[in-house]
Amino acid sequence: MMHEKLKASIKCGQIIDKNGYPYLVHPVTDGIPEMDPDILDEIIDWMVSAGNFECDRIIAPESMGIPLAVPLSLRLRIPYSVIRKRSYGIEGEIPAVYQTGYSEEKVYINGLKKGDRVVIVDDVLSTGGTLSAIVGALRENGIFVSDILVVFCKGPDIKELNKRLGIEFKRMLDLSVEDGAAAVKDPSG
Repeated sequence: MMHEKLKASIKCGQIIDKNGYPYLVHPVTDGIPEMDPDILDEIIDWMVSAGNFECDRIIAPESMGIPLAVPLSLRLRIPYSVIRKRSYGIEGEIPAVYQTGYSEEKVYINGLKKGDRVVIVDDVLSTGGTLSAIVGALRENGIFVSDILVVFCKGPDIKELNKRLGIEFKRMLDLSVEDGAAAVKDPSG
């Protein structure tokens, strides 16, 4: 059985309502309650085995992509950068506007240049809005996305999103929320 510790940890997560949007509060998605190092090892092991790391940089959206990018960077010896929620006004800063399940936001990508290759890692994919905006902004600036790895995939039409992204993202587990409870399953069935 794969990903058993992560699957079991879903029971400690809590579902809250954010303006009509069911949101899972979990160590992977929010750091609440604390992250078990064994679960983080399980996630990083999956990322290492599943990912295409022919890249110059690992990038991760603030904030919960960071706890994934750091150990992955250490394990693979590939530098990482954080996609920030605020602008620094640095030359070459790339803005990306996106829609989440419950708001409209803007993020900023710094330190990349045309021709760079990146792998994007994140905790959860809900609507695909953030990821689509980031991938679009990177491509518009001549940056190649080697791979996209997410821990949980919740909700989007996978085939449609892959078509929109122009790359098949990889997900560790599919997440669903029904009747106030979270459930996960392996994407392979």
